[in-house]
Amino acid sequence: MTDRIAIYAGSFDPLTNGHLDVLKASLAVADTVFAAIGVQPSKKPLFSFDERVELIEKSAAAEFGADSHRIKVVAFDGLVIDAARKNGASIMIRGLRDGTDLDYEMQMAGMNETMAPELQTVFLPASPSVRTITATLVRQIASMGGDIRPFVPEVVAGALTAKFAK
Repeated sequence: MTDRIAIYAGSFDPLTNGHLDVLKASLAVADTVFAAIGVQPSKKPLFSFDERVELIEKSAAAEFGADSHRIKVVAFDGLVIDAARKNGASIMIRGLRDGTDLDYEMQMAGMNETMAPELQTVFLPASPSVRTITATLVRQIASMGGDIRPFVPEVVAGALTAKFAK
């Protein structure tokens, strides 16, 4: 039997507990999960690509222990379907927080299915405790000196605090 390979794409700027929640659920669906960091030259992220890779890898190791090796971090700069193909994924993971996410993600799934019928989109609902978390809100709270520890892994909280202390 071949490995079930999934791709979970996002900016992960920064990685949140919501992202970790989806990654954990992804490990139940796939043998290997690629956390694919979207890189867009027109956007200026808070964390560099290398910083995001490190934060994902350290957070996965802390959260998933021996299973953390099943999460691989890659970059992509085009269509996620092309990144999925490049990495041998047959499953595209999408996390859902609410009905607004579902409406948007259903449109994306339909478009992706037309362009890449060999890929199956799998929607994973966020756990109730992380449904309100967005990376945008985390960045805003951190930039104003607020306590972001309830929303992000410990290593990310430290990195955010250091980033905004400068």
